[in-house]
Amino acid sequence: MAVIPERELAEFAASIDLARVPTAVVEGAKSLMIDWFGSALAGKDSPQVNAFTHFAEVMGPDSGSCDVLPAGTTTSALFAALINGASSHVAEQDDVHNGSVFHPGTVVFPAALAAAQQENVSGAEFLAGVIAGYEVGIRVGEFLGRSHYKIFHTTGTAGTIAAAAAVGRVLALDADQMQHAFGSAGTQAAGLWEFLRDAADSKQLHTAKAAADGLLAAYLARDGFTGAKAILTGRQGMAAGMSRDADESKLADRLGERWATLETSYKWHASCRHTHPAADALMSVMERERVAWTDVASIEARVHQGAIDVLGQVQRPSSVHQAKFSMGTVLALIAVHGAAGLSEFENGALTDQRVTQLRDRVTMVLDPEVDAAYPRRWIGKVVVSTTDGRRLEGRVDVPKGDPGNGLSRREIEEKAVRLAVYRGAMTKDEAGDVIRRIWRIDEARRVRGLSKSADTSTGR
Repeated sequence: MAVIPERELAEFAASIDLARVPTAVVEGAKSLMIDWFGSALAGKDSPQVNAFTHFAEVMGPDSGSCDVLPAGTTTSALFAALINGASSHVAEQDDVHNGSVFHPGTVVFPAALAAAQQENVSGAEFLAGVIAGYEVGIRVGEFLGRSHYKIFHTTGTAGTIAAAAAVGRVLALDADQMQHAFGSAGTQAAGLWEFLRDAADSKQLHTAKAAADGLLAAYLARDGFTGAKAILTGRQGMAAGMSRDADESKLADRLGERWATLETSYKWHASCRHTHPAADALMSVMERERVAWTDVASIEARVHQGAIDVLGQVQRPSSVHQAKFSMGTVLALIAVHGAAGLSEFENGALTDQRVTQLRDRVTMVLDPEVDAAYPRRWIGKVVVSTTDGRRLEGRVDVPKGDPGNGLSRREIEEKAVRLAVYRGAMTKDEAGDVIRRIWRIDEARRVRGLSKSADTSTGR
């Protein structure tokens, strides 16, 4: 009998040994952790995170062994995964993998960290779990395809499997248990894009539940709880119900040879990733031509269909978070302020009349070249029409943050510190201290000291 892809994934995830993982992948995982750490802290005191925190206070224990990063407190593994999963997806600065259109960090790190702290495992075992989660989750997202993403938020669906893989490896599940964990994770996987129409808070619910449900699935599997063995490819599995273009060959694609973790992109702008290519292209035009926002008559963003499917639902945003999914708002912020970061959104996305005026002069048009390249490549194209009749074109083939145009170590650290201090979750010095320890986390006997109130020793 042929080995099904779910089994290949399970065997791979269960067998990852950090000592045999290429050094570049290990260092890449640390960089991604620093990036995630900043995003998790930036969610502090947001309405979404406050709701999850209150839920944990009502339903969970008073304290525990696991860090709640935005609050600087501790709780049980389940509630830590839930809150940290929600918090790291608020600022829209968490990482993304282009080909799978999936945000791995926001579901993998909360689940793996909670399990690692609950079980008192070493930093090396924790990182092995993180890499398992990235490698499995990215491949599941690629497998589910573009038709899946049109309706489903892949970070909520593939993310549940990714979290299960990460926690399963932290728990040292064998291949049989790992496959059962996938089955239990997949049957819980969910996340629909409809929330965008109403500016609802469901996006953070997707990531919170993906992290927590993946953790649940792995712990159940450790205790002998069984799940569907073909949860992805079976006749009534995820692809059957959630995709029209699933590609089974993506699931076991070059396992152990192609490290998808290193393909993950960092987000530079504080907005939906679909806006970034056009934002970079617009920046290039305005800098090259020395155009002021007052010179702009209109902006045409030439995009892939996925951008239209997601961003097209938001015409006039009613919240700051919804504005992050408005192409018009993002490009207007770039034109007026030269940036679309956290402070620009907070202070100008809804109230700056210059931004709202220009926002309504931005349109999206499907571009065949851009669409054909997506999701493997995210090309940015814009056409700027000026008030004096000029037509200025801008193009970016590799947006900032993508492999090939990635962030330097300094930029990653500075971004994380900027996010950490944004709502006062940590001071600059406190965040810098944690970042220094993350760079050496593979040497730690246990994974502690990431929360403001936590023991700051590495346990070495």
